[in-house]
Parts: sequence; structure tokens; C-alpha cells
Amino acid sequence: MFFRHIQPMRRAVLTLTVLLLACASLAGASATLLLEEPYGGMGFFTGTGHAAVYLPRVCADSPVVLRLCAPGESGIVISRYDGVDRFDWLAIPLIPYLYAVDRPEDVPLFADARMVLFLRDHYRRQHLEDVAPDAANGEPPGGIWYELVGTAYDRAIYGFEFDTTPEQDEALIRELNASPNHSHFHLLSNNCADFAKGIVNFYYPKSVHRSVIADLGITTPKQLAKMLTKFNDHHPELGLSRFVIAQVPGSMPRSSETHGVVESILKSKKYIVPSAIASPIFAGGVLAVYLGTAEGRFQPDRGALVFHADGPSEPPMAGKNRKAYQQKLKNLLAEVDPGSGRRFDKEWAKRQSHAKTGFDEQGSPILLIQDGEHLVRVGASAANVLNASDSPQFARQILAARLQSELRHSSPHALSEGDIARDWNLLQQTLRPQRVSEGVGLSTAGSMSALGALPSNVP
Repeated sequence: MFFRHIQPMRRAVLTLTVLLLACASLAGASATLLLEEPYGGMGFFTGTGHAAVYLPRVCADSPVVLRLCAPGESGIVISRYDGVDRFDWLAIPLIPYLYAVDRPEDVPLFADARMVLFLRDHYRRQHLEDVAPDAANGEPPGGIWYELVGTAYDRAIYGFEFDTTPEQDEALIRELNASPNHSHFHLLSNNCADFAKGIVNFYYPKSVHRSVIADLGITTPKQLAKMLTKFNDHHPELGLSRFVIAQVPGSMPRSSETHGVVESILKSKKYIVPSAIASPIFAGGVLAVYLGTAEGRFQPDRGALVFHADGPSEPPMAGKNRKAYQQKLKNLLAEVDPGSGRRFDKEWAKRQSHAKTGFDEQGSPILLIQDGEHLVRVGASAANVLNASDSPQFARQILAARLQSELRHSSPHALSEGDIARDWNLLQQTLRPQRVSEGVGLSTAGSMSALGALPSNVP
């Protein structure tokens, strides 16, 4: 009697398993429009920032060949670029796209230009030689290939996530793999936002479009985000949610607020002041368009959670908690160095700018710092700052610098309790040297061998 029921039981278990897997797959189906802040010297076009799309169920065999993700993979970010080989679009895995490393735990605690250049070039040599090969002299190539990886070092990013189906993802893969992937970038008519618009409309036809008035007919990232939120108001099946990806703390210049075209003209003194002098009527028209299109009232971080590469998103930290942590940090550092009032973020930025960068035995980034006659190794990420640092003092300094940079410069909506709690815990552990020294025991020679080969462009 017992054996007679085994086959039906097996069939029932198998059916239930298939249904659960199908539901899990369906529940995880989504796409995210990424609105990326502008950085560097900005004109009224480039001040609009960058647009890309994150597809968590779509992965890539190469930057130009898409496929469905296998279990454990985190998807790709796809966007249009100008001048990266001959391609119109390229797809990069999420974590490298944001941080130029393969693992979230290897994201550096404190980013500066030297560290970012090193990580980007290392990732390029490992994964992107086909689209960004070495220059003739073996140096990194020219062009904007660097925008493919490490985006979160340059700017904050706002995500607008909406529901999709696995069938839609598969159809998009077929469409992009079968279509010619030849560059036809044009800033005014075929830019990165136009590409993102095409993908969003592939999932939800006619959901987003350009603005003839606010952007003079040019598709901009901010316009796409605005239209998507409006579309969600009348189409709850979109299931829109928001998150913000903070710019990595450090000495890299902070990105600026994203604008539409007319808004960029109005808020840029170098454009609007001469225009107002030459033609007050024109300047008044710009102001009227800005007010009439409610450009300034759209806030991309409104209601957004804070993205974590290695865990669930969290609500942003309350302002009073931020101030409390600032005071706690000030008091703690005063105990270590009474009466100094030191700006560890500025001091460490100067020290790190002269350091050499490499990797430890586990592939996490490290810094080699000249300290008198000695070369001192310092773990540069949360994964190795305690157990791969020769100097508890330097480990303490990099963590103090990170916390000061986070608490001082991060957007109020881009910092979470989890961010600060982790870094605060690491900093406190550096005040107990015996915990740091366990498992280190490395000589200067050991530090040198752990560095490995440095690119010729890193002194």
C-alpha cells in the first residue's frame, strides 16, 4: 500500500517544486531605469547626466551577447555609449558596472583617482579587452571606456524599478542579440536616454517619451524618470519602486543634481546670465518653461530606499541620527588624538594619493604606503581592512576618513544606518590592536609579494 503512493507523491512534490520555482522566477522579474547624476565640467547638455537600464534576470556571455542569468548571478546594466569601439550598446555585470570589482565586499572604503584608475584598468584587462584593448604602447586606451565600470565612484545613481515578466526578458534578449549593434550615437537625437527609452517602452509601450518643451525635443534621463513615475500613477501594474545608489566616499569630486535641458540653461550662470543681458525676453521664456513644466518639483530620491550591493535596501538615515553619529565620531577621535580636531578625510586623501595599489591573496584591494623606511600594507576594503593591514593606526585612519566623508558629504537620502553601523563597528575594532594583529604577521617583503604586478601607469 505504501509503495503504491510513492509515484503520486513524487509527482505532487515535483509539481509543487516547479510551481515554486516558477513563482520565484516571476517574483524576481523586473527592470530598473537608472538616472545617473552628472559630474565634471558640464555644459547644458552633458549636465543632464546619464541613463542606463539594469536587468536583474538578463546576463551576458560578453558585453555584446545577452542570455538569461544562471542562479546566483545579479544581472547586467545596459546602455548606449559614444565612442567605445564600434558598438551601439554594451552590457556590464551590475557590481563591476558600479564598482569595477567582481565582489561587493571588495569595494574600496575610500576612493581616490588613483584607486579608481587602478580598479578600472584591472577590470578592463581581465574582461573588456575585446571592446577596449590596450593602446599600441600597452597603456590603457583613450576614449570613454572607463564609463563602462566604476560608475558609482563618479556619481550618485537613482533607480526606478518596475515589474516585468520572464517572457518579456527573453523577448528583449532575442531582439537585442538579433539586431545590428553598430554605433549611431547622436547627442541630440540618439543618445543614452533614447536607448533607455526604447527598452522601457519595449516592456510598457508608450510609457515614456521626450519633452519638446522642457528639453527642446532632446530625450533626457530626468524626463524618462518623470514620465515613468507619472505612468505608474495610472498603471499600478508597473509596481514602481525607487532606490538610490550612493557615490562611494572618498576624494573623488561629488556629482551634481541632474537637470533637464531648459533647467540646465536656467541654473547655469554661464548660460543664463549672458542670455538675460542679451535678451531678457529669452531668459523670461526659459523661466516660464521651467515653472510651467514643474522641472524643479521632481525629486528622484523621494521615497527611495538606499541600495546595498551585498544585502537588502534600507530606508535612509534620519537627520538626527546622522548628527548623533557625527558627534560620536568627533568624540571618539578626540579620545584617540586629544585636542586635534583633525580632518581625517583630507589627511587620508593626501596619504592615499601617494600609495601604490594592488590586491591581497584573496583578490581584495590593498594599499602600500611608504612610512619612513618601511612599506606598510593597508587593507583597502571592508573585507580586509582589519586582517590584511600591517598597521592598526593606518586601518583606523582609513575608516575614520571614510566615516567623515560619508557623514559630511553623502546626500541625506543616500546614507543608511547599515552603512554607518558597519563602518563604525570596524573603526571600533581598530582601537583594539590585538584583534587587528591576529593573522597578520606580514613582513615588508610579504607586503611586496602580495602586491603583484602594477600597471606601468601606476608609480
